[in-house]
Amino acid sequence: MRAFKTLKLALSVIAALAVPVSATANEAQAKVLLKTEVRGLSAVSNSKLEGLVKASASGKGVHFSRAWLDAQPKAKGDAQWECLSEALYFEARGETVKGQFAVAEVIMNRVAHSRFPSSLCGVINQGTGKKYGCQFTYTCDGIAEKISEPKAFARVSKVARAVIDGKSPKLTNGATHYHTTAVSPSWGRVYTKVALIGVHIFYRHNVRSVSN
Repeated sequence: MRAFKTLKLALSVIAALAVPVSATANEAQAKVLLKTEVRGLSAVSNSKLEGLVKASASGKGVHFSRAWLDAQPKAKGDAQWECLSEALYFEARGETVKGQFAVAEVIMNRVAHSRFPSSLCGVINQGTGKKYGCQFTYTCDGIAEKISEPKAFARVSKVARAVIDGKSPKLTNGATHYHTTAVSPSWGRVYTKVALIGVHIFYRHNVRSVSN
């Protein structure tokens, strides 16, 4: 039974990792390659094999391109999804798709961090009410939020959906802050710089949350 489970897991890993065991000149060569792959994977523990399958499944199919976003079904969700979609539109609609995913990840990281509100809307609207005293400037700059680029909004709403659903791979190494390369805020010299994606530099708060 254990040998069967190992073989089944090994074949799952081959499928998940898209190992090209059949891309050969003939069937005999394919069988030899398959035996080689299974023999090698059989030496790996079942727990590690399961981990490989899960790792491949997480973020599977996510591509950081507009073409991929356009191919996804129309996104929808609750108030938390709406808050994240709006934040991505006003904060990152001009960014690369990968950059948009990274900004969304920062907001999710804040939700998980003990120093910030525990909901997406709470994080995004933190400090709103006092002009320029908020966390996300578009919420307190005195300018009405108007969606004037519906196609861009449709795309970022799909990014929001994928991130909320946990379908995207991690990009920012736990970042909780970011700013564009055009500015240099004082807090950038205090926090730990962890990534540069598109036109944004990402930082991690020096006080780690128990959930991070």
